[in-house]
Amino acid sequence: MKNQQYRNHVRYYPPHHFIFYPVIILLLFISIRGVWIDAANQWLWIMVTLLTVITGWLSFMVRQHYALTTQNRIVRLELRVRYYQLTQQRLENIEQQLSFRQLAALRFASDQELVPLIHRTLKEGLPPAAIKQAIKDWLPDAMRV
Repeated sequence: MKNQQYRNHVRYYPPHHFIFYPVIILLLFISIRGVWIDAANQWLWIMVTLLTVITGWLSFMVRQHYALTTQNRIVRLELRVRYYQLTQQRLENIEQQLSFRQLAALRFASDQELVPLIHRTLKEGLPPAAIKQAIKDWLPDAMRV
């Protein structure tokens, strides 16, 4: 596996991104085509189109919601543990001053960079992209959703 850094940290789930969603897009194309071409069964094709759109949308939303909610809790807990191990202080005391997106970006920082980067983020209000770009020793997260 390549070293993880800002340029290559996006992760795909092949069954969803490269099989399920292309199939949904193909079904959507076929059903929309059926609406225009098959006038005798137009209402049937409209229903198939609506079911395809609803199925694709619901699958995306449910998959994302469950996985991301769990992941977000784990990211917060991981940062709390790491911050406590490094400083012997609770992160909860300053956590409310950071958005979740900032916390998520901070998780990529190595132990040597984490505490100074947290304080810099609090002081300068760094956005998540700037936090990630400021990391020199990237701590990979190959297990995220």
